[in-house]
Amino acid sequence: MTGRVEDVAAAIRSRESFVLTSHARPDGDALGSQMALAFALEAIGKTVRLVDRDPPPVPYRVFPAIDRIEITPRLTGAADALIVLECSDLSRPEVAGLERSPCIINVDHHLGNTMYGHVNWFDESAAACGEMVADLIDALNVAWTTEMASHLYLAIATDTGGFRHGHMTARTFEACRRIASAGVDPAALSRQIFDSYSIGRVKLTGVLLSAMELHYDRRVAVLYFDDPLLASCGATIDDTEGLVNLPLNASEILAVALFKRQSPETLRVSLRSKGDVDARAVAERWGGGGHKNAAGFEEEP
Repeated sequence: MTGRVEDVAAAIRSRESFVLTSHARPDGDALGSQMALAFALEAIGKTVRLVDRDPPPVPYRVFPAIDRIEITPRLTGAADALIVLECSDLSRPEVAGLERSPCIINVDHHLGNTMYGHVNWFDESAAACGEMVADLIDALNVAWTTEMASHLYLAIATDTGGFRHGHMTARTFEACRRIASAGVDPAALSRQIFDSYSIGRVKLTGVLLSAMELHYDRRVAVLYFDDPLLASCGATIDDTEGLVNLPLNASEILAVALFKRQSPETLRVSLRSKGDVDARAVAERWGGGGHKNAAGFEEEP
C-alpha cells in the first residue's frame, strides 16, 4: 500500500469543488466508485462533476443518478481538485485537460500505478476500487445510503467477476454485509448487472463460443470479434462486457484472450485467467497491465 485513506480524506475536506473521473470504456468498478464517492462528497456539502470519455454500458444505466456523468473528450471549467479512480496513469481516462487540475488525487488498486497525483492512495490488496471508496466514505464520516451502497455493490460485484476472482478478503464481504444493511437487494442488483443484456448479446455469445480456438492442450482459449460481427448479431460494444470470462467456466481452460478490433490499426486484447495463471505478466510484456487474473493491452499489428 502507498499513501493512506486519511490523506485523501484530508485533501477532500480542505477543498470545495471536485471533478471525478475514471478510465475510458468504464466498467462497473469505475462507474460504481465514481458515483458512490460523488454521493458521499455531496453529503458533506461539496460540489461535484462527473466526467468520462465513454458512456456507461446499458445494464448499468438504471443505477441511481448515473445519467449525471458528462460524456466528453475534454475537461472544461475549473474545480479545486480532480479525483481519478481506478487508473494506473493519467492517460487512462482519455480525457484531455486533466493534467491542468490544481490538485490531482489518485485512488487505485492496479499494480504499476505511476503515482501521478499530488495525493496518491494505492492499495493492491483491495478487491475493487469500490472497496477503497467504501473506506474513504467512512473516513469522511458519511453514513451509507442505499444509493451509495448500490454503486458500491456494482463496483465490487463486477470487479470480482461475480465473486469469483481477485483479492477477496473478509474486508470484501464486510463491505457487502453493510451494503445489504443499507437496504440493497443483492440478488436483484446481480440480475440487473449480469442478466439484463440484449438478444444481440445472446447471439454474439453463441457465435464467439462456436468460433473459439483452444491451444496448449485446451488450457488457453482465444476469442475474436470486430464491428461486422457485432452488426451481424444485432449487438453493440456494450454487449461484449464480460464475455471474455465465459470460457473459464470450463474446468480445463485456465486463461482466455479476447481480441477486439478497435480500428484497422489497433487490436485491444482482454486477458482473463484463474488460479495462479498470471494474466498481468502477459499484458505487461505488451505494454499493458491490470490484475493477476484480469488484464489487457493494445496492439498495433
